Amino acid sequence: MHFPPTVLTPDERSLRASVREFLHDERSRIGSGSTNFGGGSDREFSRRLADRGWVGMSIPTEFGGHGRTAVDRFVVVTELLAAGAPVSAHWIADRQTAPSILKFGTDAQKRCFLPRIAKAECTFCIGMSEPDSGSDLASIRTAATRTDGGWLLTGTKVWTSGAHEADFVLVLCRTSPLGENRHEGMSQLIVDLTSPGVAVNPIISMNGAHHFNEVVFDQVFVPDDLLLGEEGQGWRQVNSELAYERSGPDRWLSTYGLFRAFLGSNADTTSDAVTNAVGRIAARYRTLHNLSLSVARMIDEGGAPAAEAALVKDLGTVFEKQVAETVRDLAGISPDIDAPETEAGILADAIFSLPALTIRGGTTEILRGAAAKELIR
Repeated sequence: MHFPPTVLTPDERSLRASVREFLHDERSRIGSGSTNFGGGSDREFSRRLADRGWVGMSIPTEFGGHGRTAVDRFVVVTELLAAGAPVSAHWIADRQTAPSILKFGTDAQKRCFLPRIAKAECTFCIGMSEPDSGSDLASIRTAATRTDGGWLLTGTKVWTSGAHEADFVLVLCRTSPLGENRHEGMSQLIVDLTSPGVAVNPIISMNGAHHFNEVVFDQVFVPDDLLLGEEGQGWRQVNSELAYERSGPDRWLSTYGLFRAFLGSNADTTSDAVTNAVGRIAARYRTLHNLSLSVARMIDEGGAPAAEAALVKDLGTVFEKQVAETVRDLAGISPDIDAPETEAGILADAIFSLPALTIRGGTTEILRGAAAKELIR
C-alpha cells in the first residue's frame, strides 16, 4: 500500500480557479451544505455544471463525455462539496455508475446511458444493501429469474439514497441459487424505476430529511439488454464499483459545512482551545486532500488502488465524526434542528448524520478488513 506524493499541475490549478469563480456566481443557489450532501438535489444546477463539462468528465468523448482525468474530476468535486453545492441529482451516476457502464457495459448500453449522464439528463441510484443483511453484501436475497426476453426481479433494497428522484437503479441480485460460494451467482441489472412492480418508499432520517429509501421489486420485468456485464459476475463488478465510491472527497468533506460555520462564528476568537482545534482540523483536511489526490493520480496512471481507497474512506469518515464532536465541544451552543441555516442547525444536522457516515460505502470494520487483506498478500 502506498500513496505517491503529488501536487496539482498549473492546468489543474487553473481548473480549480474556474470552478471557484463559477461557484461565486452561483452562490444564490448554494445553501449551508452542512452534512451528507447538505446542498441537496437541483437538476437545473446539475445541468449547468454539465454545460460547462463538469459532469461526466472522465467519460470518453466518443460516448458524449469530456475525456478528462480522474484528477480533473477530483478538483471539480472537491470545490463543489466544500462550497455545499447541490450536487446529489447527478452524483451517483457521475461518480460510479458511468465508470461501471464504461468498464462492463455493452456498446449499446454505453451509447444509451453515458451521453445522457454527461448531460445530467439521466440519474441513477444504487441497489445493494438489503434488510437483515447489514454489511454482509453476499447475503442478499433479491433474485431475478429467467423469462422470455429478460428477467423477473423480486426483492427489497434499503438505504437507497435518492431513489425517490432517480431515473434508474443498478441492482445487485442473485441470478443463480445460493451455493457453497456465496460470492458466485450474482449479477447486476439496470432497472427503470418507472417500471410496473417497482415501489419506492421513503425512509425518513432522525432530522426529518428524506434521503434514504426502501425500494421493493415485485416481479419487475428487466429486458436482457439491461444486464450489466456478465451473468454471475456481479460480485466482482460491485467490488470494482465500490472503489469509485470510497476514495473521493465526499468521504472527508461531509461535515465541512459545519467547520466553515464554526470558523465564521469564531473569526475573532482569542481562545487557545479554539485556535488549536482549528489548526489540527485544517492540517487533517490537507492530509486527507493529499491522500485522496494521490489515489486519483494512481487511477490516471492505470493503477487499481482499492486498498488505498478503502483506507482513505476509513480515515475520512472517522475524521468527519471528530470534526462534529470538536465543534460540539467548543461551540458553546445547543443544537437546533429547526434553525437549518444557523450554526446551531448545522450542528444538529451533523449530529443526526454521524451514524450514517461510517456505514455508507462500507463500514469501518469492512474497510479495515479490505486494507488488511491487501497488506498481507
